[in-house]
Amino acid sequence: MSRAAPAAPADSRTALVRRARRMNRVLAQTYPDAGCELDFRSPWELLVVTVLSAQTTDKRVNTVSPPLFAAYPGPAELAAADPARVEQIIAPTGFFRAKTASLMKLAAALLENFGGEVPRRLDQLVTLPGVGRKTANVVLGNAFGVPGITVDTHFGRLVRRFGWTAETDPVKVEHEVGALFPRRDWMPLSHHLIWHGRRRCHARNPACGACPLAGLCPSYGAGPTDPVTATKLVRTQGRG
Repeated sequence: MSRAAPAAPADSRTALVRRARRMNRVLAQTYPDAGCELDFRSPWELLVVTVLSAQTTDKRVNTVSPPLFAAYPGPAELAAADPARVEQIIAPTGFFRAKTASLMKLAAALLENFGGEVPRRLDQLVTLPGVGRKTANVVLGNAFGVPGITVDTHFGRLVRRFGWTAETDPVKVEHEVGALFPRRDWMPLSHHLIWHGRRRCHARNPACGACPLAGLCPSYGAGPTDPVTATKLVRTQGRG
């Protein structure tokens, strides 16, 4: 009776770390301008637009944020706003009633608990209504330069495809992937993976044949490998 071929050995810890860091270097070269694609001018604005970005695209949020901040420039104005007017402004982002309620509660809590200033600590940020670890890490990293990993749907999908983790819980993903990189790399890493997920490594039909990580990715072949076919799948800009 023939025996089944043995399974390929999993990466050793050292090999996994080296491969993960090499992949990040390739992505850094591929997306030298990678960064937050939400428009903001202050920590307060970033906090608001990040909450608004749930279940919609950054591009759509960027179209509603100028009139929103013109009408309600700070938490005091938003906390005292007419909900119907806020709903009207943010309607294009979807779930506008729930988002309006969340933003107004957020503004009120910010005033009551932090004097209207966005806190610089994760444990304080996550006490605010509608703010989880993902939103907190976006604000800390992009507004205050505090290292953090943003586990959105793109990031989670990619790190599992890359074999960096098998976890699906965002907090466990954050800790496992964070352990592969120096803290100083966490925020750039988040941007690199999110940009790659939006532009090439799609949930359906990843552009494998036009991917700079083709020789390093254990999931190569999940999408078309023909360069011509794959290139047609590449997006020049993210879609949120």
